[in-house]
Amino acid sequence: MHMGGTEALEVPINFKKTTKFIPIINPEMIKGYMYILICADGSYYTGSTKYLRRRLAEHQNGEGAIYTRQHGPVRLVYYEAYTRIDWAFYREKQVQGWSRAKKRALIEGRFQDLPNLAIAYRDLE
Repeated sequence: MHMGGTEALEVPINFKKTTKFIPIINPEMIKGYMYILICADGSYYTGSTKYLRRRLAEHQNGEGAIYTRQHGPVRLVYYEAYTRIDWAFYREKQVQGWSRAKKRALIEGRFQDLPNLAIAYRDLE
């Protein structure tokens, strides 16, 4: 799980082709977040925002997305910090297209499993 705190946050160098990360030392550089919530029914919700704490409060108070209102309460299980909000939005859309198994591997930090989980079942024959 990639949660904040006092440790350095991370941002992908090129999340289209690699899983290498660089640290963001200055929190003022953070302009956006991609996050994953787990809902009461065990489903995942992926979103992006400029203000993570405020957005999480909105989800918890029933003021967030329709999906989380219908499947709450929710709990933050993963996030990534970005120096540009458009990168966070792009990453949100990328992760939204992933299977549940691939999202779970990301949440659990099993980055080595991500490439294999991206293989389409039709390509395994």
